[in-house]
Amino acid sequence: MPAKLSTTINKISFVPNPTNSAIIREFSEYMKANGSSDHHQNNNLKAVIAFAKFIGPHSTFFQIQTKNEIIRFLDTKINAEDNEKKWITTWNDHLNTLKLFFRWLYNARLSPYSETYNVQGISKREWETI
Repeated sequence: MPAKLSTTINKISFVPNPTNSAIIREFSEYMKANGSSDHHQNNNLKAVIAFAKFIGPHSTFFQIQTKNEIIRFLDTKINAEDNEKKWITTWNDHLNTLKLFFRWLYNARLSPYSETYNVQGISKREWETI
């Protein structure tokens, strides 16, 4: 039986890195605010939580710099015993979810155009002109 969205949201607190946990909660709120379906939110959160657990307690999403770090996670989804290669669907689903997540993370936190971007400790709201 598939996990409910509420169950998946409760699992965010079990992410080993508190920074990643907070970012995932923010991503969840973003999807909810944009009207994503519960099914879409649930699938995205499950993939991002799995990735957060994979990178462990000593790494944050901000430290992911190369595609090889993501591919290492995706390659854990390969099932060598699957002769029909059905695992590729899961691999691609997780890839697309992580693309969505990291694009959101960049636009929400890292882009010079985001509301939370800091320039030498000064938030965008403090230096932008009206």
